[in-house]
Amino acid sequence: MEKTKVEVVSGDLTSRLRNFIEKYYHKELLTVVKKGGLSLIIDFLNIAKFDRDIADNLLENPTEIIEYFESAIKEFDLPEETVIVVRIVNLPKSQHIRIRDIRSKHLGKLISTDGLIRQASDIRPKMTVGIFECGGCGNQLIVEQRESKLREPIKCQCGRKGKFRLIDKKMVDMQRLLIEESPESLGGGEQPKRIAVFLSEDLLDPKLEKRRYPGNKIRIVGIIREVVVPLRTGGQSTKFDLLIDTNSLETVEEEFEEIEITLEDKKIIEDLAKDPYVFQKLVHSLVPSIYGHETIKEALVLQLFGGVKKVRSDGTRMRGDMHVFLVGDPGSGKSEMLKYIVTLAPKARYISGKGATSAGLTAAVVKDEFMRGWALEAGALVLANKGICAVDELDKMTPEDRSAMHEALEQQTITISKANIQATLRAETSVLAAANPKFGRFDPFSPLAAQIDLPSTLINRFDLIFPVRDIPNIELDKKIAKHILELQKDFEAVKADIDPKLMRKYIAYAKQNCFPKLTNAAQEVIEKFYIDLRSAAALDEAEIKAIPISARQLQALVRMAEASAKIRLSSKVSKKDAERAIALLKYCMQAVGTDPETGKFDIDRITTGITATQRSRISIIKQIIRDLEGKVGKMIPISEISKAAEEEGIEASKAEELISNLIKKGDLFEPRHGVVQRTG
Repeated sequence: MEKTKVEVVSGDLTSRLRNFIEKYYHKELLTVVKKGGLSLIIDFLNIAKFDRDIADNLLENPTEIIEYFESAIKEFDLPEETVIVVRIVNLPKSQHIRIRDIRSKHLGKLISTDGLIRQASDIRPKMTVGIFECGGCGNQLIVEQRESKLREPIKCQCGRKGKFRLIDKKMVDMQRLLIEESPESLGGGEQPKRIAVFLSEDLLDPKLEKRRYPGNKIRIVGIIREVVVPLRTGGQSTKFDLLIDTNSLETVEEEFEEIEITLEDKKIIEDLAKDPYVFQKLVHSLVPSIYGHETIKEALVLQLFGGVKKVRSDGTRMRGDMHVFLVGDPGSGKSEMLKYIVTLAPKARYISGKGATSAGLTAAVVKDEFMRGWALEAGALVLANKGICAVDELDKMTPEDRSAMHEALEQQTITISKANIQATLRAETSVLAAANPKFGRFDPFSPLAAQIDLPSTLINRFDLIFPVRDIPNIELDKKIAKHILELQKDFEAVKADIDPKLMRKYIAYAKQNCFPKLTNAAQEVIEKFYIDLRSAAALDEAEIKAIPISARQLQALVRMAEASAKIRLSSKVSKKDAERAIALLKYCMQAVGTDPETGKFDIDRITTGITATQRSRISIIKQIIRDLEGKVGKMIPISEISKAAEEEGIEASKAEELISNLIKKGDLFEPRHGVVQRTG
């Protein structure tokens, strides 16, 4: 027959727990005291091994048993005024409860749960013990404060029931986190549930602040408590809210930089890095369910590894994260690639078109129930800090919502100035975006900016822009059909060269240990490519010169070359790395940055949607209008402009198209049909 709780307690539980600490944790306890620590972390499995009854009691009556644990610690020969708190970790699976499954039957029990931090309040002191003085006899009364409302003594020993004066108090730091179920734990159509979590004492150590950032995935071990929901009338409601009084907290989802690499993993990774075909293996291991698109996969591998973030002594930063944009035909596997990258990166978010707002992307300011003020709630770009944010259906988002991305893409911060909150949040996030062209399919003869209906300033912030095209090709179609049908027959048929778990560790190891620098040879190759393209444009005799490449693309080349060096775990960027980066940029520029009329690279085709040729023609049309004003007056017939444009070598249809664009932009207006007038 099992012992009851009363029997366990009646046997000297304190001395029993002292024996347990001596057996399992004596060394750890001395280390904690020596280092000035405040808590002793105890594994629940060790308690269960030592005494099953104590383990069961701990789950049922955690507050009481933890107090016994702390009494047992006080019996050790420790320096005076040393207060060590006991933190329990590694609860059995039976005690792991999803936020949505927490019920009133769990009140007062020790449970574990995990979720994403969505909101964190400021850290503020909270009274734990109040010391009151009796006005009649001067006696001091100690009252523990467990609720949000101040508890005063009911009665003094002298019989006085009147008001008592608060003369002293003991305080602890307190913070409220709002945690939400993580998306991967939800079924279809389920809305993530939330619960408030309270942290105190050493859990709020400034060194552990990184664990408490919004966006982190954490595992909580704590006691379920109830809190009264106040009525508007001021009375007490019969309804209660649930919260978790945290006993221990650990981070579940780390950044790449925090993934633990064992010595065995290190050896496998270093051996793999020596393989001359490691880059090809990584490319083939990425999205194995999609056939082809090798160049895009190369770019995605480089994006995962990323460049080197540079910070000057004066605080100036240069981002190391790459942004990649896929635009093209529907059904070509763009979303599949985005989803795969999100599962591969440890800290990643996937958002899609109409389902995203500017607040959901950046941050929202919400009412803070705990501090009675306003609090920040992190959006996707902040939640994916030091990770990857995949934005699908970018073209379906509203312009107001998209505009929130501008600052995050280049400055890698998100500045909020709402209500009484002025804050700058970190968003060191690589963005992988996908969009469909305006008219369904990609048109190689129309500027990219005109097809996607996106602002050129946003497009310009992406390092690489890939058109994903679906063009009939007998040989390629045969291979794609075979690949898809093989997968349908046996989903495990296509194996990756490198297992996703190993790839994740490989990327983490490279990010933790490799910070490659440009060699002279690599610098010369990139410089030559940049200067050759620019000088060809400078020698062009056209009045308005095409700008083939800008400084932004030069920085993108450096980032890609650094990522390529990281793959080899090298501390130096070689000439070959620079050539790989140049090849990728050339591929993108040929696909989306070539002026179809001249066949030359023109970066303005991407960044503004207007090529140098068009700009040159626009200036000719404007000059024609100014000249005609002197002859025919302010109102000029369009037929006259077209006639003069033909003499300058511009076709009548092109002239009419340019006039139409100038009317749209507000440079001209049409007082009556067939006649235009300058607005200025």
